Amino acid sequence: MSVFWHSALRRPKFGRDQQELALLYLACLAFSLLLAMLLIHLSGSSWTRAVNALVDGAFQNPGRWGETLRRTAPLLVVATGSVVATRAGIINIGQEGQLLIGAMGGAFILTLVQPGSPLMLLLGLAVGGTAGAAWAGIAGALWYWRRVPIVLSTLLLVYLSSQIAAYTLTRGELLLNVVPGEPNRLLLSAKVAPESRLGIVQIFGNRFPLSVPVALATALVFGWVLARTTWGFRLKALGLNPRTAQRAGIPGVRYGMSAILVSGATAGLAGSMMLAGGESQYKFSSGFASNVGWDGLLVALVARNSPLVAIPVALVFAALRSGSTFLSVAGIEAVLVDVVRGLLVVALFIPPAISELRRKRRAAAQLTERT
Repeated sequence: MSVFWHSALRRPKFGRDQQELALLYLACLAFSLLLAMLLIHLSGSSWTRAVNALVDGAFQNPGRWGETLRRTAPLLVVATGSVVATRAGIINIGQEGQLLIGAMGGAFILTLVQPGSPLMLLLGLAVGGTAGAAWAGIAGALWYWRRVPIVLSTLLLVYLSSQIAAYTLTRGELLLNVVPGEPNRLLLSAKVAPESRLGIVQIFGNRFPLSVPVALATALVFGWVLARTTWGFRLKALGLNPRTAQRAGIPGVRYGMSAILVSGATAGLAGSMMLAGGESQYKFSSGFASNVGWDGLLVALVARNSPLVAIPVALVFAALRSGSTFLSVAGIEAVLVDVVRGLLVVALFIPPAISELRRKRRAAAQLTERT
């Protein structure tokens, strides 16, 4: 049995098939970029002006690459947790809700406990991660004990999380910041106490919170854990073939639950770090997640479930998000960024689909020859 798993999980050599796959990736990316340029031109805008605006907004203008790094951190943390769940064969698509619940849990500590302190910061981050794990754990429990599909439950929990977050911002005894003598037109929490905020790194005129090195360390650690530890090996075995993995002595429920709990915890941690790092002016709102959870899931999918590959992919997605703010200044619709991002995602999904189709055809041809 050990020989079987070794042969099934070993890394393939970079042969002819891998070279063809790499060329197919380049061709699809080139075609998607050409199509994006054509759509920008048809919309009445200049694609060169759009590219310059994106580059200026993401990297070139003063302070912009620091903003891009700040946006990269939560995407990378969410993507890392998504990779862990997918390795175990679990399709968690509820990161948006788990991030929101994590930010809400962290807000109770970071905005209500006074005075602020570094200890409260650590406690707020821990509560955020725990809340995200608990929210994802609901879907895991429904799957393993009631066979409710995780895809369905995690998606429905996203909508429930937004309702819960909105409710906490309608009550002064919860998270709503009530200012005496002023109407509460904006449903926002109080600001995070200055002593409970993440530190800010300043390099060459750029500012970004400490969530950036934390996110990078998270991706590197989980990349090593998934590739070099028994836990990572068993998760991958469970994802490849659950029945065979259980026959080999791998407890499916224990490892599956651990994977989805880690996935939810990272999303919740991302939310609490966003709050402590200055997102939304250090205030919590019902729309706080701002599609970061969805984009983090896309980062994991585009990275082909590799925490290390997710690092540059998250940077690209963050650059598109931060650069889009400069498009309106250049007279270009910001929605074009979503079009470009969608084209890139589709382009990166096509090569593995074609590769899998070829593999199945070859297998079918070999089977026909034998019979």
